Amino acid sequence: MIYKGFSMFFNSSKLLSVACLLMISLISGCSSINAGLQAGELPPSGTFVADNGIQFNVQPLNLATLPPKQGVVTNNDLYTLAKTSGRVEYRIEQGDILSVTLIDYPDINASTSSLTVDQQGFIQFPLIGRIKASGMSVPQFTATLQSKLQRYLKYSDPQVKIINYRGSKFFVDGDVKQSGEFAIADVPVSLYSAISMAGGATTTGDSNNIVLNRRGKNYNFGLQSLRQMGLSANQIYLQDGDSIHVNSQDRNKIYVLGEFGQVEPVPILEHGISLAQVLGESKGLNSSTANAAKIYVVRDNLNTRATDIYYVDMQTITSFALANRFEMQANDIVYVDPTGLTRWNRVISSLLPSTAAVRAFSGL
Repeated sequence: MIYKGFSMFFNSSKLLSVACLLMISLISGCSSINAGLQAGELPPSGTFVADNGIQFNVQPLNLATLPPKQGVVTNNDLYTLAKTSGRVEYRIEQGDILSVTLIDYPDINASTSSLTVDQQGFIQFPLIGRIKASGMSVPQFTATLQSKLQRYLKYSDPQVKIINYRGSKFFVDGDVKQSGEFAIADVPVSLYSAISMAGGATTTGDSNNIVLNRRGKNYNFGLQSLRQMGLSANQIYLQDGDSIHVNSQDRNKIYVLGEFGQVEPVPILEHGISLAQVLGESKGLNSSTANAAKIYVVRDNLNTRATDIYYVDMQTITSFALANRFEMQANDIVYVDPTGLTRWNRVISSLLPSTAAVRAFSGL
């Protein structure tokens, strides 16, 4: 009787342990699937506030809700910058090195072949002494020098040229091939020329995401966006102290998540990219696991400080025309849910190791 009672106690304990293991398996299986990314229960349309406090606006993607293409941004600062940045005659600056030749006076030429403009803007010239040079164009300085030399020389016809431009400089950095400091010579340097002097943008540089800093003020634009505004990078000329920063394409990408053929960021092309192109660049949807009934696009709306969620049914061929018209923006997120069967299979897969352990325990 004692043995029989012990056996019944052992069997009931084993059954209890098996039940506990099954319960743990179910719980771990549920937590495993819940830990995976899911769209969750979203309203078919309308506005709601999520548990994290962010306001969302959900709407199905159709011709009526299709966001308008980004128009040309009329940035008054850029227009002003371009219109007030014409070609100007070079002015001699502190640090420039001048060469002055007097054709009929070779003895004087020996001491005037390399004259540095000092920090006060003067040069030291034979017979005359200190003479102001900074702030003048080369023709203006030539005329001033000639008038002063007439007191001492019968044939004063100085030939002035700048042999080293050290006064006016600009800087280029970011995703360019050769960042650094560059001089502004007697030929005006346009924004386009400045980037070319730095070797152009690298393969990861974004020529449509450039920042020009002038006297502490930033101007954000791109070569393509300037063209859309009817402007050109050749219309914007650099000034002393300007700096140009070319951003990386890493800041101009779309992120894909969920059941895609390839899950990795998709760069935005110079001429833009549509939702259909994003699907193509991501090698389409995973035919085995993706739920094509709802493709989600999550986009922060900077104007309303809310987040828009668009969804479209890509099971019909007509939806591809709609996806082709949907223009993507930087930092958009495109998400595809798994099918219900896929979720069930993942639950079963997470349970299998636990059920195997139960069978092993039951054989004790």
